[in-house]
Amino acid sequence: MSARREDAAQARLTRAATVEDFVRWLTDERRLSPHTIEAYRRDLGQFETFAHDWQGERTWSWSDVDRLGIRAWLGELSELGRADSTIARKLSALRVFFAFLQRTGRRDESPARLVRARSGGRRLPAFLTRRQVDALFEPAGGSAGGAGSEGGAVEARDRALLEVLYSSGLRLAELHGLDVADLDAGRGLVRVLGKGRKERIVPVGSAAVRAVKRYLVLTGRGAAGDGPLFLSERGHRLSRRQIQRVVGKRLARAADGEAMSPHALRHSFATHLLDGGADLMAVKELLGHASLSTTRIYTHTSKERLVEQYRMAHPRAE
Repeated sequence: MSARREDAAQARLTRAATVEDFVRWLTDERRLSPHTIEAYRRDLGQFETFAHDWQGERTWSWSDVDRLGIRAWLGELSELGRADSTIARKLSALRVFFAFLQRTGRRDESPARLVRARSGGRRLPAFLTRRQVDALFEPAGGSAGGAGSEGGAVEARDRALLEVLYSSGLRLAELHGLDVADLDAGRGLVRVLGKGRKERIVPVGSAAVRAVKRYLVLTGRGAAGDGPLFLSERGHRLSRRQIQRVVGKRLARAADGEAMSPHALRHSFATHLLDGGADLMAVKELLGHASLSTTRIYTHTSKERLVEQYRMAHPRAE
């Protein structure tokens, strides 16, 4: 066994031992019911599975978990259609667990303490305006460090990430799992493995195809290659956490400092399609939604914008 695998195996054992210490504390000190304790254990196991993928190639411990990772997990649960009450319960489990780590001197502070669960009703998703999209993809020379800035393979990769997300409306997990072979550049299509391992074929725009081709050329790979599409500087598949950081940083620039997740590009994709007259059923298929009710939230977004524009433009709106 390689040194890296030995380190990863030891890290898993250490995380498991910590969870067992936590369970004993819940049993002996908090005197919670077996049912409640099993729920805590199950929620922690689900979060650990997510965190392992989120951390990528690196060996990690509970002390490496930060607020960004917790928020990303809650976002994924929301995208999966979990009820607000379920998400709040899982966040509560993390708060109790990390408070235990802080109390026993294994962490200086709890990353879950300041994370807030969504409360009451379904929020309209955050999305970029057309002006903000233009700023995100402004050409080289527009502003230093923008998505379109010329540079090496890292800059080309980041541009390609943004282009594919906005062009095809992929989820972060779907983008993370893309291989070079999934892209049919000639036909402008990408094969995506969505929730429940359901495969769908999604169009990808010419700007995204050009960006990906340029990135592959700069990394010495061709469009007919294999392996992960988006790589870290060490040559491994880019982790979800790395994608979150790359995209979030560039979205903040385009949105005047407003914090947005990669899902904002998926929301923008759907909103702009519907604003442009696309059929709701077609958008549902492109997004890979199981239910049309999930897609309808974007019609609410468009209506909100329509009402806002009416109130701003009509002389007797107020």
